Amino acid sequence: MGGAPSEALPIVDAHHHLWDLARGPLHYPWLQDPEPHEFFLGDYASLKRDYLPADYRRDAAGHDVVKTVHVEAECSREQQIAETEWLNALHAKHGMPNAIVAHAWFHTPNAGAILERQASFPRVRGIRSKPFRDGMMQEKAWLAGYRLLERFGLSWDLRVKTWELEEAAAVVRAHPGIAVVLNHTGFPWDRSVEGLELWRRGMRALASSPHCFCKLSCLCLPEGAWDYEDNRRVVLEAIDMFGAERCMFASNFPVDGLRVTFGRMFDDFKRMTEGFSAAERRALFHDNAARFYRL
Repeated sequence: MGGAPSEALPIVDAHHHLWDLARGPLHYPWLQDPEPHEFFLGDYASLKRDYLPADYRRDAAGHDVVKTVHVEAECSREQQIAETEWLNALHAKHGMPNAIVAHAWFHTPNAGAILERQASFPRVRGIRSKPFRDGMMQEKAWLAGYRLLERFGLSWDLRVKTWELEEAAAVVRAHPGIAVVLNHTGFPWDRSVEGLELWRRGMRALASSPHCFCKLSCLCLPEGAWDYEDNRRVVLEAIDMFGAERCMFASNFPVDGLRVTFGRMFDDFKRMTEGFSAAERRALFHDNAARFYRL
């Protein structure tokens, strides 16, 4: 999919986004509404443009990306099925994405119907549903919807703030039949001693469940540039906690492009893991994502 790889290492990009703002059938409030939206990386005006397979392939050139996983991109929630339909049409035309993490709310009365419809698409493997209020993961309606993932053979892409990781870990631990993958390395934004200790507590709690995986992605900070050494220690700690058999690298493009190029990101990921065995590196860059998302 990419150009000549900087190193012969096949990659399954476990997390990226696509959107067509000019001609597409979907509306993305955070990208298209006239009023500004709060965004964790600050000014994101450069993301307000089309990002389609040709754009992704241009960014990924130089690395051997063989398959990709698209994660729902926060289009209007009334269009959650339409987004999946659009992505399937993209795959038919461009050969990507190869797997889809779709959206569904867990707490709504129609959760079962939406999950069943999403599961009917051939490339849908999981659901990302972000808890948006305190204590939501403990509510009866939310938990009832969450349990439906097992019925439909869907995984959960878990995205919560660092201080919610331990709460999420309790949900994960109580439902061993639902495969879970933590998004964005658990958002270790606070790199202070206290901040990292909070992050470690949540990460260890999640890692204690063998059916929970971790995406090594979105190491960008709300302020400041991409920092190789600082990100390296976070990546190596995450791998130490979850094991090389339960971590997967991902680009989170185009969002992470606000801080770093795709090429440098994956060059750095490869450099960070030079001390691992060939089998472990293949697992981190390819095999674990392929196994989790059944590619």
